[in-house]
Amino acid sequence: MNRVDAMDCVDWVDWVDGQLRALVEAAGASATAVTLAVAKGSWESVRCHGRLGIAPTAPDCTPDTVFELGSVTKTFTALLLATMAARGELSLDDPVEAHLPRSWRPLAVRSGGPIRLLHLATHTSGLHRLPPGLLAGAVPAWYSNPYAAFGEQQLRKAVARTSLRTRPGSRYGYSNYGVALLGRLLAETGGAPYAELLVERIGRPLGLPTVTCAPDSPDRAIGHRHGRALPPWNMPGLPGAGALRASGADVLRFLRAHVGTSDGELDGESGAALREVQLPRLRLPVSGDEVCLVWKHRRAGSRDLFFHSGATRGFTAFAGFSPQTETAVAALANTGPTMDGRFVQAGYGVLTEVAGRR
Repeated sequence: MNRVDAMDCVDWVDWVDGQLRALVEAAGASATAVTLAVAKGSWESVRCHGRLGIAPTAPDCTPDTVFELGSVTKTFTALLLATMAARGELSLDDPVEAHLPRSWRPLAVRSGGPIRLLHLATHTSGLHRLPPGLLAGAVPAWYSNPYAAFGEQQLRKAVARTSLRTRPGSRYGYSNYGVALLGRLLAETGGAPYAELLVERIGRPLGLPTVTCAPDSPDRAIGHRHGRALPPWNMPGLPGAGALRASGADVLRFLRAHVGTSDGELDGESGAALREVQLPRLRLPVSGDEVCLVWKHRRAGSRDLFFHSGATRGFTAFAGFSPQTETAVAALANTGPTMDGRFVQAGYGVLTEVAGRR
């Protein structure tokens, strides 16, 4: 196991503080709270900047401050899928129809075979980015809370109306709809709503007390966009794609499980599930990156880097890890993403630097 000597800890803290300052600059003036959580071997540091809101009396940002994770949620959904597969509750090759609620109409797949759970987790299902019917209700709240009016019944109707843009398994196409549907299928198979199942199967075993889909979670930062405070993000019909929120400390614990330095352990075949999410499934033609179960994978010299970003209207998040160097990095800010992606790029830069440090 890679270890950081105690005599080096001061240097590491100073370095992380410098990276935090760079992240604060990248987040921009709208961000009032930024957290950077870094682990290398047995050493970790969670450093925070600012307050939970604009008001000067707002509480300080701490390692337990809760941020909206946006699409980083998908990495939790992937681990939930792998955990249930390791327990024999389902197979990655199962067709979607095998796990749909009985009252739902199946997806209309006219050629190329069924959509399988693996397709949903690798964005190769052929489903569009968003479910049919969502945009009509989303437009009035597009810049604040566009998913709030799309619930369980809307998802059921969307499945009945769905047509595919490509043959299942033939092409990569990022789909919030696909991973959200995966979350609903896992909930159906697990016998509990997604939020409850995720806490039961992932949150509690890994010791992640702040992980929740609840919009009114305590100690939460207030999201901002262009300096304006926003209401909590709400995704009642699509939680598996982007509804989770968690503290920087808990996201780091989640990532450390993937590199084998976490104290928590998943029920059942923990190691099998954590290996499963890291297996490359296809290579993207332009970037050369590989797609695993949700995670993106990139080689950097002799190191494997796994990473994912996320955003809501009022938050931006980055999460990544490197197994060979036992490195994990989470960067969270309470401001919406920028067009240039500076904050996410800065978070990825921290990952590459930490993975390369001795």
